[in-house]
Amino acid sequence: MLKLQIPKNRMNYLIKQIPLHFDAAVLEQGWEYYHKGRVADVDLKGTSIQATVAGKRLHNATVNLEHFADSSCSCSFDGFCQHIGATFFSLYAPYGRPELLLQQLKQQIYARKRPVRGASPAQERKEAAKANKPEETALPADWHRFFEGRFHGFSISHQHSIETFYDSALESLPGFAADWKSSMREIYMLHIVLFMMRKIEQFYQETKSSYLSYYHENGCKIAAKNCEDKLTELAQGMDMNAIFAAEPKHLLATLKMLGEFALQGKDSPIDWLFVYRFIWWKLSGQKEAQKEEIQRLDALLSKKEQLARKKDALIAARAHFHIIQGDTDSAFKLLELLAHPNAKDYFLYLNYYYNDKQWNSMLVWLRWLFKSIAQANHDDFRTFCQYWLDTTKHLESDSEWVQVMESLLPRSYYYYTAYLLQTKRYRQWVDLQLANRISPLNLYTLELKAIEEHDAALLLPLYHQAAERAVLEKNRASYKTAVRLLKKLHALYKQLGQNDRWEHYVYRLADKFSRLRAFQEELKKGKWIR
Repeated sequence: MLKLQIPKNRMNYLIKQIPLHFDAAVLEQGWEYYHKGRVADVDLKGTSIQATVAGKRLHNATVNLEHFADSSCSCSFDGFCQHIGATFFSLYAPYGRPELLLQQLKQQIYARKRPVRGASPAQERKEAAKANKPEETALPADWHRFFEGRFHGFSISHQHSIETFYDSALESLPGFAADWKSSMREIYMLHIVLFMMRKIEQFYQETKSSYLSYYHENGCKIAAKNCEDKLTELAQGMDMNAIFAAEPKHLLATLKMLGEFALQGKDSPIDWLFVYRFIWWKLSGQKEAQKEEIQRLDALLSKKEQLARKKDALIAARAHFHIIQGDTDSAFKLLELLAHPNAKDYFLYLNYYYNDKQWNSMLVWLRWLFKSIAQANHDDFRTFCQYWLDTTKHLESDSEWVQVMESLLPRSYYYYTAYLLQTKRYRQWVDLQLANRISPLNLYTLELKAIEEHDAALLLPLYHQAAERAVLEKNRASYKTAVRLLKKLHALYKQLGQNDRWEHYVYRLADKFSRLRAFQEELKKGKWIR
């Protein structure tokens, strides 16, 4: 592979020059030469790139970075040959996928050569440029056809290809709408993200059976999350209701398109339900459009034969309009019909109410989600606990939070134990460690120090339990562990001024395990018994 990387402005210059000098067939042959690894010894000399390209014999190709028309090759071809083309593609490789660029350049070449009857050369150039860019007045479906054409032939061959696609689409497509009015430009940007989401889902479906499916799936999930973040960023910066008033035709077409592919219930890395609900929520003022969508959803839900996942998506979408209208009770009744409820699907609402500081609404949703959170994955469970904790800070009492954490033990152990320490409920904290059979050796020193400073007596049962549990393992290493715990226990009794109680305990312990000779030896080493 090429190690030399020319500046990006020089590469952009070359990309503009290629369609003006090459025939499509010759350029494609150049790509084949590059693809077969026939380009070697690429070097920068002054303002030119020199490379050796293997055809029927070796040829020396020179690409001029400042005056491309002065580029040359040692072969006998009259004009710009496949060897120069192969060198160009090798120069482009560090920036993206050459096969993708080939399709774009061929389209430009065909457009340049297409005759325009009765047109001047200037008009021909204008028509060629027009054929290779989307129209501002075109409908979103036409934009998507243009996007598909730009990325025709793109395929997944390694785990980073998804990220390459994401970067390439986001870099190459927005510029076509640079001179559009702002409302149309914002809708166009939204469709770029929707297009990327659809393509990512397509890549995911196509590579599921590949032996590299794990890497492809991971790449798809990363790109999908980037798309969701980008869509959220775009939508939050848009006044959707004002844009709807200015461009109703395009936004209605957008909503129709979204409704067609977002509620299929497919196995997808894209959270389509989130995308659908997020955009509709931004259009909460469009009552007539909502009414039409509700009628469409009701008609789909009335069909008896539906796949469970698709029906769940339709139910969640229908419930969303109850929530938009402030009818949470009706939404909950509908959501109870879900075959496979997923707590993560409703973090959209928690996040909205959290940012809006609607703590009572947060509490309503947290209570409802309690039923399904126990089966949630680790990340969703953690998010749920954090929402609960943050909401509790704005309530008069934390009793409900404590009750919830106790109900969700042992999964809630880390959140509950941290909260008990934070609120200085040290006795409950110790009881929790005893119930979970946690050794002090597995706890943070600072936590134990805080309780010791408050009341050292609270730690006695914790060390008693851990020491005797270690002895019961009946091996030399465990006996040494028990002695470590006993040393700390001795220090605690001494700190409390209860030396008599310590001596009584240690002799009773020695008597209880009198048959464990190795343990007796460890006690003698500690000079606790004779």
